[in-house]
Amino acid sequence: MEKKAEAAMEKEIKELVSLLSLEEKIAMIHGAGLFRTAGVERLGIPDLKMSDGPMGVRNEFQNEEWITIGNSDDYVTYLPSNSALAATWNRQLAYETGKVLGEEARGRGKDMILAPGINIKRSPLCGRNFEYMSEDPYLTGEMAVPLIQGIQTADEAACVKHFALNSQETERFWVNVAVSERALREIYLPAFKKAVEEGNAYSLMGAYNQYKNEHCCESKELLNGILRTEWGYDGVVVSDWGGVHKTKEAAESGLDIEMSVENNFDEYCMASPLKAAVEAGEIQETLLDTKVEHILKLMFRLHMLGDEERKTGCYNTTEHREKTLAAARESVILLKNEAGMLPMSPKKIRRLLVIGDNASRVHSNGGGSAEIKALYEISPLMGIKKRLGGNTQVDYVQGYFVHDLENVGGDVNWQANSLENGGGSITAAGEDEEIIRRQVALRHEAVERAADSSYDAVIFIGGQNHQQDTEGHDRPDMRLPYAQDELIRELLGVCPDLMVIMVSGSAVEMPWLSEVKSLVWHWYAGMEGGTALAEVLFGDVNPSGRLPESFPITHMDCPAHCVGEFPGDKNVRYDEGIKYTVYSEGIYVGYRYYDTKKKKVLFPFGYGLSYTEFTFSDMVIMGNYPEIKVCVDVTNTGSRSGQEIVQLYVGKKDSTVERAEKELKAFEKISLEPGQTKTVVLTLDEEAFNYYNEEKHAFDVESGEYQIYIGKSVENICLEGKCTI
Repeated sequence: MEKKAEAAMEKEIKELVSLLSLEEKIAMIHGAGLFRTAGVERLGIPDLKMSDGPMGVRNEFQNEEWITIGNSDDYVTYLPSNSALAATWNRQLAYETGKVLGEEARGRGKDMILAPGINIKRSPLCGRNFEYMSEDPYLTGEMAVPLIQGIQTADEAACVKHFALNSQETERFWVNVAVSERALREIYLPAFKKAVEEGNAYSLMGAYNQYKNEHCCESKELLNGILRTEWGYDGVVVSDWGGVHKTKEAAESGLDIEMSVENNFDEYCMASPLKAAVEAGEIQETLLDTKVEHILKLMFRLHMLGDEERKTGCYNTTEHREKTLAAARESVILLKNEAGMLPMSPKKIRRLLVIGDNASRVHSNGGGSAEIKALYEISPLMGIKKRLGGNTQVDYVQGYFVHDLENVGGDVNWQANSLENGGGSITAAGEDEEIIRRQVALRHEAVERAADSSYDAVIFIGGQNHQQDTEGHDRPDMRLPYAQDELIRELLGVCPDLMVIMVSGSAVEMPWLSEVKSLVWHWYAGMEGGTALAEVLFGDVNPSGRLPESFPITHMDCPAHCVGEFPGDKNVRYDEGIKYTVYSEGIYVGYRYYDTKKKKVLFPFGYGLSYTEFTFSDMVIMGNYPEIKVCVDVTNTGSRSGQEIVQLYVGKKDSTVERAEKELKAFEKISLEPGQTKTVVLTLDEEAFNYYNEEKHAFDVESGEYQIYIGKSVENICLEGKCTI
């Protein structure tokens, strides 16, 4: 915005605030419905309407009850999860996905879409990992920025969440995170900083948990100190629903809007209690003025106020479905492919057996606040069948019994009771004798069918669903639910060439991995996920997804568990004392731990295979700090066109401060035809070399020699060079 226009807007905002009564200001800074705040009709200030939306715009609820309205006009495009999007390592796809989400939210009449979620994946057991992007702050930030920018092209506010340190669901309302200042600044804040400074996110959501004995939605250190003062943020800060607990603390913090899951709107901390405190002289009314100014500034930015016409949105368009499919295609990760079993040739497959509940299950209607009413969802089984077009006989058996998803998608929403029991817990599905009996029966049926030699191929499609990957719950371990490990092993016993596909939002144990010849990882990939998967399996699409997180062997290999704490001390309740989760692993999150400590994993960060081969050569390091350019030639030496991701890591072997062995600092995804060579140029700035100096309370850069690594994953380093600062 030009300076003249900015000054005029600021003047108009000040004039509007001066005309508001105390009651009107109060009405603007807390929920007047489950997903809206009140406007001021006499001054032309509209309500501010919000919606959940990490994977699409959520269905409509009654204003004061968690009961769906039930009309047919709130079906929407179901987008790939943030984990799936991060697995593409494709910034342009992130931007296009953001545009779809922004246009659909605007088309549904929303002003703020509560997305994206960019919390760091500290543990594979967190129930909301599927909503988040990565264990790595650089990759998270690089994918979040274009996603935010895409959303906001539609005159729609992205609301980046959850600020900050929100890495578990267990006791999420009360857990007090203890983390070093260095880990906070290097691991957990950089993506938020990038979202604010580069993505220009119009709004941001506070987290449920505590940091330094302050709830994040009331935190003076996080909201006032870091966000408002250090980063100069002038956007709107919204509480997570039910995340505010104290009136004075919330009023004095950088929070602007309090939202909750309850319908006693006038009793919210920033409603009648705040009004009474202002009238009693206990809280300055100017604090409210600042909050209202932020809200009005947001409305001007969205053209809800002012002379410029606001853009209209749209939803369920052909273009949106095409963009969703494009993102889904690049999210699929080929993890194992011995003897080139994949891709399959449709002409050679006349009888195909598909086994597994996830082959036929849809996932759009679950997961907590990520749930939506999808216009449609192509399951893997449907994707396979429609790709083969009837020339192949495709048989399906369930294989395992899913007994705990009966209530997903019901009329009464789980959120009505979500403030109970600390906001979340660790859950594991119990199995009684009848469930076990049904599991055994389905397993026997599947194994018997798989032993039929008339099948040209057998595919198992399993993994998790939104009973495990869900808001409000963490997993007790990484083991597959529903006795799937036993099923896979028995299937391998009769069908050694079994193809395994895992559908999940987070890593799982794979005790059968050494026996499997082909393995494909498939996220919750949106309405066209089944189409994309089938295209990869049958060779229409060359897989180009890469892991945005490490896959440990078991959760006890993860530093959050074997070094730090997850989910924390379960024996300390809030009414007896403060419940802590201590991040003792510090900066050693994800691959920073596995790579530095030489800890074996199932699959490393950045890993993924292709149907073709790529070679890296001729690395050249040019320029001087603070701008160093690294050039590398990439050649497709195989027989198919494909995409490769050039990953650049930086390390310092002689560092005087503790560092991870390697850290991702640049990447680029490129497309190459067979035999084609391209030169990729990656730029490293000051942030590629710095670390947070806790003594100076600032980022610092050591002089000396740094190692530059070019690889296909954090483990598969192809080229190495040096630069000196």
